[in-house]
Amino acid sequence: MNLGLNGKVGIVTGASRGIGAAIVAELVAEGGLVTLAARESEDLRQQTARHAAAQVLCCPADLREADAASRLVAATLARFGKLDFVVANAGTAKMGDLLELSDADWQEGFATKFFGHISLIRAAWPHLRASGGGIVVIAGSAGRTPSTRGVVTGAVNSALLNLTKSLSAQGISDGVQVNAINPGPIRTARFAERVARASRNLGVDAIEAERHLLKESGAFRIGDPEDIAGLVCFLLSPRGRYLQGAIIDADGGKTRTL
Repeated sequence: MNLGLNGKVGIVTGASRGIGAAIVAELVAEGGLVTLAARESEDLRQQTARHAAAQVLCCPADLREADAASRLVAATLARFGKLDFVVANAGTAKMGDLLELSDADWQEGFATKFFGHISLIRAAWPHLRASGGGIVVIAGSAGRTPSTRGVVTGAVNSALLNLTKSLSAQGISDGVQVNAINPGPIRTARFAERVARASRNLGVDAIEAERHLLKESGAFRIGDPEDIAGLVCFLLSPRGRYLQGAIIDADGGKTRTL
């Protein structure tokens, strides 16, 4: 499908695997020029090598570092000459309840996925304003439906959703589109770890463990990274430009709150 993204330039964080890697693949297929960013440099290089060299830039970056965001933006501008979009996808948070999790766990959860996103968006904003570009924040369904063991994840994602709404208001005056996606259960390495853990705890095989997790989630199926990637591309395309400050629950029906 031609979504009008040919020649558009952007940054995708958390691009070394899972949802981030799928987003990059979809953008490149649409003719986009993409800087791949992640902490895992070897995985990142392998993902970059999957695509035409002219369309991608491998840029290892740890957004917890003070100058990482500005270096990432500068590298993109030096290679491609402009910046049209940012997909803020990096970061995870440790699972556990209040008494299991340490101060360090809380700090780590917010460091990349919240403060790292803020640093990148701040560095990119003047260039996105100049290009009339867009931002897609990948948050998560825990931001709207809290759980005991996802207390850090829920807090971080809720903060990201609030940030999305705040930035979208400024984006109206600056001409920058800002939206967020809440993925539900997606087939990633992290989900595979959940399946393995459920398999051990329940004493069942992986297939039955996945059925249990699906039923527990309330979704009608487990999603694939490509489900999120396609939505990201739509949001960044001319067809998605009427959406501003939208929070989209791409979670197979898991979220039932208004």
